[in-house]
Amino acid sequence: MPDERFEARRTSGWRVWPVAAAVVILLFGLAERAAAQDAVSYFRQNCVSCHTIGGGRLTGPDLRDVESRQERDYLTRFLMNPQVMLDAGDPYAQAMLEQARGVVMPLPPGITPDMAEALLDLIAAESELEESQFVGLQLSDRPLTPEDIVVGRALFLGTRPLLGGGAACVACHSVNSMTGLGGGRLGPELSKVYERLQGRTALGTWLSAPPTVTMQPVFREHPIAADEILPLVAFFEEAARAGGEDTAQASVGFLLLGLGGTVAGLVAFDLLWRRRFRAVRRPLVHGHHPEGARS
Repeated sequence: MPDERFEARRTSGWRVWPVAAAVVILLFGLAERAAAQDAVSYFRQNCVSCHTIGGGRLTGPDLRDVESRQERDYLTRFLMNPQVMLDAGDPYAQAMLEQARGVVMPLPPGITPDMAEALLDLIAAESELEESQFVGLQLSDRPLTPEDIVVGRALFLGTRPLLGGGAACVACHSVNSMTGLGGGRLGPELSKVYERLQGRTALGTWLSAPPTVTMQPVFREHPIAADEILPLVAFFEEAARAGGEDTAQASVGFLLLGLGGTVAGLVAFDLLWRRRFRAVRRPLVHGHHPEGARS
Protein backbone atom coordinates (compact mmCIF):
# COMPACT_ATOMS: atom_id res chain seq x y z
CA MET A 1 0.00 0.00 0.00
CA PRO A 2 2.73 2.54 0.85
CA ASP A 3 4.47 1.65 -2.38
CA GLU A 4 1.33 2.40 -4.34
CA ARG A 5 0.96 5.82 -2.71
CA PHE A 6 4.63 6.64 -3.39
CA GLU A 7 4.26 5.59 -7.01
CA ALA A 8 1.15 7.73 -7.37
CA ARG A 9 2.95 10.76 -5.99
CA ARG A 10 5.96 10.12 -8.22
CA THR A 11 3.93 9.81 -11.38
CA SER A 12 1.78 12.83 -10.52
CA GLY A 13 4.98 14.84 -9.95
CA TRP A 14 6.21 13.95 -13.41
CA ARG A 15 2.88 15.13 -14.84
CA VAL A 16 3.32 18.53 -13.10
CA TRP A 17 6.77 19.22 -14.57
CA PRO A 18 5.59 19.83 -18.19
CA VAL A 19 2.99 22.31 -16.92
CA ALA A 20 5.59 24.12 -14.79
CA ALA A 21 8.01 24.22 -17.71
CA ALA A 22 5.31 25.66 -19.96
CA VAL A 23 4.54 28.34 -17.36
CA VAL A 24 8.23 29.28 -17.09
CA ILE A 25 8.57 29.50 -20.87
CA LEU A 26 5.43 31.64 -21.04
CA LEU A 27 6.73 33.98 -18.35
CA PHE A 28 10.07 34.38 -20.13
CA GLY A 29 8.21 35.09 -23.36
CA LEU A 30 6.02 37.70 -21.69
CA ALA A 31 9.06 39.32 -20.06
CA GLU A 32 10.83 39.51 -23.41
CA ARG A 33 7.72 40.99 -25.03
CA ALA A 34 7.37 43.52 -22.20
CA ALA A 35 11.01 44.57 -22.60
CA ALA A 36 10.48 45.07 -26.34
CA GLN A 37 7.35 47.10 -25.65
CA ASP A 38 9.26 49.20 -23.12
CA ALA A 39 11.91 49.89 -25.77
CA VAL A 40 9.20 50.94 -28.26
CA SER A 41 7.63 53.30 -25.73
CA TYR A 42 11.00 54.66 -24.69
CA PHE A 43 12.07 55.30 -28.29
CA ARG A 44 8.75 56.97 -29.08
CA GLN A 45 8.94 59.26 -26.05
CA ASN A 46 12.62 60.16 -26.10
CA CYS A 47 14.16 59.53 -29.53
CA VAL A 48 11.71 60.25 -32.36
CA SER A 49 12.06 64.02 -31.95
CA CYS A 50 15.64 63.84 -33.27
CA HIS A 51 15.96 60.46 -35.05
CA THR A 52 14.15 58.31 -37.58
CA ILE A 53 14.70 54.72 -38.61
CA GLY A 54 14.72 54.88 -42.38
CA GLY A 55 13.13 58.30 -42.73
CA GLY A 56 16.25 60.40 -43.20
CA ARG A 57 18.17 62.74 -40.98
CA LEU A 58 16.48 65.08 -38.51
CA THR A 59 18.57 66.88 -35.91
CA GLY A 60 20.31 63.58 -35.29
CA PRO A 61 21.23 60.91 -37.85
CA ASP A 62 18.94 58.32 -39.38
CA LEU A 63 19.47 55.19 -37.25
CA ARG A 64 18.67 52.60 -39.90
CA ASP A 65 21.48 49.99 -39.91
CA VAL A 66 23.43 52.06 -37.39
CA GLU A 67 25.37 48.96 -36.34
CA SER A 68 26.91 48.83 -39.79
CA ARG A 69 28.58 52.15 -38.95
CA GLN A 70 29.65 51.47 -35.37
CA GLU A 71 30.04 48.40 -33.17
CA ARG A 72 27.36 47.70 -30.60
CA ASP A 73 29.71 48.10 -27.65
CA TYR A 74 30.56 51.63 -28.81
CA LEU A 75 26.88 52.49 -29.40
CA THR A 76 25.96 51.24 -25.94
CA ARG A 77 28.63 53.42 -24.34
CA PHE A 78 27.50 56.38 -26.45
CA LEU A 79 23.89 55.95 -25.36
CA MET A 80 24.90 55.75 -21.73
CA ASN A 81 26.55 59.18 -21.83
CA PRO A 82 27.03 61.09 -25.12
CA GLN A 83 28.70 64.05 -23.38
CA VAL A 84 31.48 61.84 -21.99
CA MET A 85 32.29 60.68 -25.52
CA LEU A 86 32.42 64.28 -26.71
CA ASP A 87 34.59 65.39 -23.80
CA ALA A 88 36.99 62.55 -24.58
CA GLY A 89 37.41 63.92 -28.11
CA ASP A 90 35.92 60.84 -29.78
CA PRO A 91 36.08 61.41 -33.59
CA TYR A 92 32.68 59.84 -34.33
CA ALA A 93 30.98 61.87 -31.60
CA GLN A 94 32.65 65.05 -32.88
CA ALA A 95 31.48 64.30 -36.42
CA MET A 96 27.89 63.81 -35.17
CA LEU A 97 28.10 67.15 -33.36
CA GLU A 98 29.21 68.95 -36.51
CA GLN A 99 26.48 67.35 -38.60
CA ALA A 100 23.94 68.41 -35.97
CA ARG A 101 25.23 72.01 -36.19
CA GLY A 102 26.36 72.05 -32.58
CA VAL A 103 23.25 70.45 -31.05
CA VAL A 104 24.52 68.09 -28.35
CA MET A 105 22.58 64.88 -27.80
CA PRO A 106 21.26 65.03 -24.22
CA LEU A 107 21.64 62.16 -21.77
CA PRO A 108 18.66 59.86 -22.43
CA PRO A 109 16.46 60.03 -19.31
CA GLY A 110 16.63 56.98 -17.10
CA ILE A 111 18.89 55.10 -19.51
CA THR A 112 20.36 51.81 -18.26
CA PRO A 113 22.64 49.23 -19.94
CA ASP A 114 19.63 46.92 -20.37
CA MET A 115 17.56 49.67 -21.98
CA ALA A 116 20.45 50.63 -24.26
CA GLU A 117 20.67 47.00 -25.43
CA ALA A 118 16.90 46.85 -25.88
CA LEU A 119 16.95 50.05 -27.96
CA LEU A 120 19.71 48.70 -30.20
CA ASP A 121 17.76 45.44 -30.62
CA LEU A 122 14.70 47.49 -31.56
CA ILE A 123 16.66 49.58 -34.09
CA ALA A 124 18.14 46.44 -35.63
CA ALA A 125 14.69 44.82 -35.95
CA GLU A 126 13.08 47.97 -37.38
CA SER A 127 15.96 48.35 -39.86
CA GLU A 128 15.05 45.03 -41.43
CA LEU A 129 11.48 46.13 -42.16
CA GLU A 130 10.49 47.63 -45.48
CA GLU A 131 9.11 50.63 -43.58
CA SER A 132 9.75 51.16 -39.89
CA GLN A 133 7.08 52.49 -37.56
CA PHE A 134 9.67 55.17 -36.75
CA VAL A 135 10.10 56.39 -40.32
CA GLY A 136 9.17 59.84 -39.04
CA LEU A 137 6.43 62.43 -39.31
CA GLN A 138 5.09 62.79 -42.84
CA LEU A 139 4.66 66.55 -42.92
CA SER A 140 3.23 68.20 -46.00
CA ASP A 141 5.75 70.01 -48.20
CA ARG A 142 3.19 72.49 -49.56
CA PRO A 143 4.15 76.17 -49.52
CA LEU A 144 3.40 77.87 -46.21
CA THR A 145 0.84 80.67 -46.44
CA PRO A 146 0.13 83.90 -44.52
CA GLU A 147 -2.95 82.16 -43.13
CA ASP A 148 -0.73 79.43 -41.69
CA ILE A 149 1.35 82.07 -39.93
CA VAL A 150 -1.75 83.74 -38.45
CA VAL A 151 -3.05 80.42 -37.14
CA GLY A 152 0.39 79.46 -35.82
CA ARG A 153 0.72 82.76 -33.98
CA ALA A 154 -2.71 82.27 -32.40
CA LEU A 155 -1.72 78.76 -31.29
CA PHE A 156 1.57 80.06 -29.87
CA LEU A 157 -0.15 82.83 -27.91
CA GLY A 158 -3.01 80.63 -26.75
CA THR A 159 -5.73 82.80 -28.29
CA ARG A 160 -6.59 79.65 -30.23
CA PRO A 161 -6.47 76.69 -27.79
CA LEU A 162 -4.61 73.55 -28.81
CA LEU A 163 -7.02 70.76 -29.73
CA GLY A 164 -5.30 68.30 -27.41
CA GLY A 165 -5.65 70.58 -24.41
CA GLY A 166 -1.92 71.27 -24.00
CA ALA A 167 -0.52 74.50 -22.64
CA ALA A 168 0.12 77.38 -25.04
CA CYS A 169 3.75 77.91 -26.03
CA VAL A 170 3.77 81.47 -24.68
CA ALA A 171 3.42 80.14 -21.12
CA CYS A 172 7.08 79.06 -21.22
CA HIS A 173 8.62 80.58 -24.37
CA SER A 174 9.10 83.86 -26.15
CA VAL A 175 9.99 85.03 -29.64
CA ASN A 176 11.52 88.33 -30.67
CA SER A 177 8.59 89.30 -32.87
CA MET A 178 6.25 89.49 -29.87
CA THR A 179 5.27 92.91 -28.62
CA GLY A 180 4.65 94.02 -25.07
CA LEU A 181 6.17 91.96 -22.28
CA GLY A 182 6.94 88.93 -24.44
CA GLY A 183 6.38 85.38 -23.25
CA GLY A 184 7.52 83.06 -20.51
CA ARG A 185 11.12 82.47 -19.48
CA LEU A 186 10.92 78.87 -18.27
CA GLY A 187 11.87 77.53 -21.70
CA PRO A 188 14.37 78.81 -24.29
CA GLU A 189 13.76 81.75 -26.60
CA LEU A 190 12.42 80.36 -29.90
CA SER A 191 13.09 83.05 -32.52
CA LYS A 192 15.74 80.89 -34.22
CA VAL A 193 14.35 77.43 -33.45
CA TYR A 194 13.45 76.88 -37.13
CA GLU A 195 17.10 77.39 -38.04
CA ARG A 196 18.48 75.47 -35.07
CA LEU A 197 16.47 72.37 -35.95
CA GLN A 198 17.25 72.77 -39.65
CA GLY A 199 13.86 73.27 -41.13
CA ARG A 200 10.33 72.02 -41.43
CA THR A 201 10.68 68.28 -41.00
CA ALA A 202 12.90 68.28 -37.94
CA LEU A 203 10.94 71.04 -36.20
CA GLY A 204 7.61 69.39 -37.00
CA THR A 205 8.84 66.06 -35.68
CA TRP A 206 10.10 67.72 -32.50
CA LEU A 207 6.71 69.38 -31.95
CA SER A 208 4.92 66.06 -32.44
CA ALA A 209 6.84 64.47 -29.53
CA PRO A 210 8.75 67.01 -27.38
CA PRO A 211 11.34 65.05 -25.38
CA THR A 212 12.40 67.61 -22.79
CA VAL A 213 11.91 66.94 -19.09
CA THR A 214 9.50 69.88 -18.79
CA MET A 215 7.44 69.35 -21.94
CA GLN A 216 7.21 65.57 -22.09
CA PRO A 217 4.87 65.15 -19.09
CA VAL A 218 2.59 67.89 -20.44
CA PHE A 219 2.32 66.76 -24.06
CA ARG A 220 2.47 62.99 -23.56
CA GLU A 221 -1.23 63.00 -22.67
CA HIS A 222 -2.07 66.16 -24.65
CA PRO A 223 -0.14 65.95 -27.94
CA ILE A 224 -0.18 68.72 -30.52
CA ALA A 225 -2.56 67.72 -33.32
CA ALA A 226 -1.16 67.00 -36.77
CA ASP A 227 -3.20 69.87 -38.26
CA GLU A 228 -1.63 72.29 -35.77
CA ILE A 229 2.00 71.42 -36.41
CA LEU A 230 2.32 72.99 -39.86
CA PRO A 231 0.89 76.39 -38.76
CA LEU A 232 3.29 76.43 -35.79
CA VAL A 233 6.17 75.61 -38.13
CA ALA A 234 5.04 78.49 -40.38
CA PHE A 235 5.00 80.86 -37.39
CA PHE A 236 8.50 79.82 -36.30
CA GLU A 237 9.82 80.09 -39.86
CA GLU A 238 8.44 83.62 -40.07
CA ALA A 239 9.96 84.47 -36.67
CA ALA A 240 13.36 83.22 -37.83
CA ARG A 241 13.09 85.21 -41.06
CA ALA A 242 12.00 88.39 -39.25
CA GLY A 243 14.83 88.26 -36.73
CA GLY A 244 13.54 90.84 -34.26
CA GLU A 245 14.93 93.01 -31.50
CA ASP A 246 17.05 91.93 -28.58
CA THR A 247 14.91 90.17 -25.98
CA ALA A 248 16.74 92.19 -23.31
CA GLN A 249 14.49 95.11 -24.23
CA ALA A 250 11.42 93.13 -23.21
CA SER A 251 13.11 92.20 -19.93
CA VAL A 252 14.00 95.83 -19.20
CA GLY A 253 10.45 96.88 -20.02
CA PHE A 254 9.07 94.22 -17.69
CA LEU A 255 11.41 95.40 -14.90
CA LEU A 256 10.46 99.05 -15.35
CA LEU A 257 6.77 98.21 -15.45
CA GLY A 258 7.15 96.17 -12.28
CA LEU A 259 8.93 99.01 -10.47
CA GLY A 260 6.36 101.54 -11.66
CA GLY A 261 3.50 99.30 -10.56
CA THR A 262 5.08 98.82 -7.14
CA VAL A 263 5.46 102.58 -6.60
CA ALA A 264 1.91 103.23 -7.79
CA GLY A 265 0.58 100.52 -5.48
CA LEU A 266 2.40 101.97 -2.44
CA VAL A 267 1.08 105.45 -3.17
CA ALA A 268 -2.47 104.10 -3.55
CA PHE A 269 -2.24 102.22 -0.24
CA ASP A 270 -0.94 105.35 1.49
CA LEU A 271 -3.86 107.41 0.20
CA LEU A 272 -6.42 104.78 1.16
CA TRP A 273 -5.05 104.08 4.63
CA ARG A 274 -4.08 107.61 5.62
CA ARG A 275 -7.37 108.14 7.49
CA ARG A 276 -7.69 104.56 8.67
CA PHE A 277 -7.22 105.22 12.42
CA ARG A 278 -8.32 108.84 12.55
CA ALA A 279 -11.80 108.00 13.88
CA VAL A 280 -10.17 106.32 16.90
CA ARG A 281 -7.04 108.38 17.41
CA ARG A 282 -8.60 111.87 17.13
CA PRO A 283 -11.08 111.42 20.06
CA LEU A 284 -8.31 109.95 22.21
CA VAL A 285 -5.88 112.75 21.48
CA HIS A 286 -8.61 115.39 21.74
CA GLY A 287 -9.82 114.01 25.09
CA HIS A 288 -6.39 114.12 26.71
CA HIS A 289 -5.42 117.52 25.35
CA PRO A 290 -5.83 120.34 27.93
CA GLU A 291 -7.81 122.46 25.55
CA GLY A 292 -9.95 119.50 24.65
CA ALA A 293 -10.54 118.79 28.34
CA ARG A 294 -11.74 122.38 29.00
CA SER A 295 -14.10 122.24 26.12
